[in-house]
Amino acid sequence: MSLTIHPEGASDTPQPPFIEVAGIPNFRDVGGYKVASPENHSIRREVIYRCGEPSQVTKDGVDTMKRLGITHIYDLRSIPEIERNKAAGRGGIVEWEGCERVFVPVFKDQDYSPEALATRLQDYADGGPEGFTRAYTDILNNAPPSYKTILMHLANEPEKPLIVHCTAGKDRTGVICALVLSLCGVDDEVVAHEYSLTEVGLTTEWKEAVLEHLSHNPALKGNPEGAKNLISAKAANMLATLKMINENFGGAEGYIINKCGLTKTDVEKIRKNLIVEKPAIHEKV
Repeated sequence: MSLTIHPEGASDTPQPPFIEVAGIPNFRDVGGYKVASPENHSIRREVIYRCGEPSQVTKDGVDTMKRLGITHIYDLRSIPEIERNKAAGRGGIVEWEGCERVFVPVFKDQDYSPEALATRLQDYADGGPEGFTRAYTDILNNAPPSYKTILMHLANEPEKPLIVHCTAGKDRTGVICALVLSLCGVDDEVVAHEYSLTEVGLTTEWKEAVLEHLSHNPALKGNPEGAKNLISAKAANMLATLKMINENFGGAEGYIINKCGLTKTDVEKIRKNLIVEKPAIHEKV
């Protein structure tokens, strides 16, 4: 099973799931995907949105998010990351009337030491499933307090649409979105394809700017291919991560209950809120 997406360099991104929000890369709706059961059910749309960091958003972009009714924006970045990216010309904090920014950093400040960064960057730079799985294991081990906040929103306030974002909207954001979709019964292949949409969701201009920034990091010096791997979103890497989650954490439900501290009742509320009796909207090819 696969989903129709436009190739890299296409003039526009698939709509849906992408939504054009001026100044924000990789903005899309996580809903609309088929669940394994019941038949003819799918993930509710217009509840969870994901994107890259929003610091370059324009007034038109904010107006679009207001029209979407978004009430919360969950920022998974850490303070040192925000400050470093801001110094590089992007990465600041965005807030607007009617929407609450919730700071839920996955990594603590000390996790942004040069040594910690070098280790994580090297895992990503390896490019293959093994390196990404190590990196995503690190995310999963650090994320429970942050992810719990988002998951409890989905359990208790489904009428309040939310955004989840990190820097690229790929890794920390990708893992929480994969957990939610998997929890609700979306097939692993479809979860992995949703993750891979970041390959087209990040513009060439955004990628070039990030690659230039990464080229100055000692961990990636003289390794342009590794830097490209770092910003990739290959379906195979998410498939390997889902396998690891099943083996090490007892699947999405096991992770969410045992690591994030939700109850079975909370989990059932998330499923009830997000699974709707509507056919999936995304094409299969």
